[in-house]
Amino acid sequence: MRKNIPAFALITTILVLWQIIAILLDAPYILPSPTQIAAKLWELRETLFLVQLPATMGVTFMGLGISVAFGLGLAVAMDCSEKLANALYPVIVASQTIPTTAIAPLFVLWFGYSIWSKVLVTVLMTFFPITIAVFDGLKSTSREMEELLITYGASKKDIFFKLKVPQSLPHFFSAIKMAVPLSIIGAAIAEWLGAQSGLGYFSKRMMTQLDGAGVFAPIVLLSAVAMLIVAIINIIEKKLLGWRKEI
Repeated sequence: MRKNIPAFALITTILVLWQIIAILLDAPYILPSPTQIAAKLWELRETLFLVQLPATMGVTFMGLGISVAFGLGLAVAMDCSEKLANALYPVIVASQTIPTTAIAPLFVLWFGYSIWSKVLVTVLMTFFPITIAVFDGLKSTSREMEELLITYGASKKDIFFKLKVPQSLPHFFSAIKMAVPLSIIGAAIAEWLGAQSGLGYFSKRMMTQLDGAGVFAPIVLLSAVAMLIVAIINIIEKKLLGWRKEI
């Protein structure tokens, strides 16, 4: 708990300043106060938690799952073949220069308002950190350790599973913790640009009604969910990687 005190203090300070500025501005359609947002969350709790949040989380988890499978496959393939790595690396980096707000409407045109148009946006935003982080983790293994295992008669399969995989696990968890917020952002952006449900869609609908608190409420909910998921991942990481030294 002591480690979390600075974070709680900072968040409290930001909320207090936000509340004061919102009161002085007195324009809730532009900047609602934290108390107004909390009241809106409670007022709209049924539609936000039971309808819109499940829709966004469905897109998020589907996109994240595809990104993990796709990213791990690419990372392993690139580790196995230097020529493939040299060919794919620039393409993977270039894929991240595509503006999400530009490509998302195209996905809507191609796939309509189905879940796949939103899932593809999420995949586009999340597979990059997973691929690059895991690839760097696989490449970070010590050459001396590989040679030592070879002298003991280890095969390439043994080296991969007993040396490279454990070495890359911290990189994998770091990538997942980066990908979770990105996947939620991707889902929300896709819903904002073209959807019939979800927190992004709901936030856009509230904007057309000049309801500032209604616009912020889904955003706050998404932030809370992202922090909760990352916290769960941290717990899993500590359980699986107990051999790592505490930073």
